[in-house]
Amino acid sequence: MFTRESPSRGAGSPHVLGFWDKPTGSCQYLVWDEATKQAALIDVVQEFDPRAAVSRHDAAAWALEQIAARGLTLAWILDTHPHADHLMASAWLKARTGVPNGIGEKVTDIARLWEGLYHLPGAFDPAADFDYLFADGQTFALGDLPVRVMLHSGHTLGSVTYVVGDAAFVHDTFMQPDVGTSRADFPGGNSSELYDSLMSILSLPDETRVFVGHDYGTTDRDDPEWESTVAQQRAANAHVGGGISRADFRALRDARDATLPLPERILHALQVNLRAGRMPEPEADGNVYLKIPANVFTDKFKDPTA
Repeated sequence: MFTRESPSRGAGSPHVLGFWDKPTGSCQYLVWDEATKQAALIDVVQEFDPRAAVSRHDAAAWALEQIAARGLTLAWILDTHPHADHLMASAWLKARTGVPNGIGEKVTDIARLWEGLYHLPGAFDPAADFDYLFADGQTFALGDLPVRVMLHSGHTLGSVTYVVGDAAFVHDTFMQPDVGTSRADFPGGNSSELYDSLMSILSLPDETRVFVGHDYGTTDRDDPEWESTVAQQRAANAHVGGGISRADFRALRDARDATLPLPERILHALQVNLRAGRMPEPEADGNVYLKIPANVFTDKFKDPTA
């Protein structure tokens, strides 16, 4: 497991253990309050092989081992949005720990959108699969640390950031400064809304630690990274650093997104993640089946031989 730690800076600052899923480039987090040892898991991956349609929970099991080894108590299972590139482990973690899980309240809008795309009316009920559907501006506590929820749409209709003390878990908005920002071309995405979300994050205090949702390395570095600060993002982000205008950002982001294929797991993942990572119910033969819409996303077909 590739990991990095970001120690607490003192009172009001959490300790963060980041761990990385190589197949999807996903950054996952175990974050805790040093004073009370209360912990949260954020955006934990359920491994999935799209070729065989087989899933596992290796990262989630490893995270629970870390919690036990470090003398922590898991208090929250959190996701920032219904991920497009990986399956979430929320339901599995909740079943094994009894700890409440949460996500942003606009997941209900995302569910209605994807019910239509899958032609599965009434298939998703986020209020039944998540204990908390957080509103923009809602607050709760992780031990003695305040947690604030910020709606940051653009990548999806309902992505949220969790600001835990001096740490912001910003999901698919910013990437590392040397990479730029996340795509905004999925159903319900919008580059103008993403720009607003990026500017909202940049309004946080300069010293705020920024933990991103993905990293794939670059031509200049092989190892993944996922931590920066608001000040570093404002000064050096490849897409918005230095005060780029909304119009210039949209032109850059939309042009880039037009070249990108859909993620390999998206059509598998959304129907699972809108159930908090729970697979559909078994059918009469005892097996579970996923439904894949064919010839719907024709604009995202990229010929690998071209």
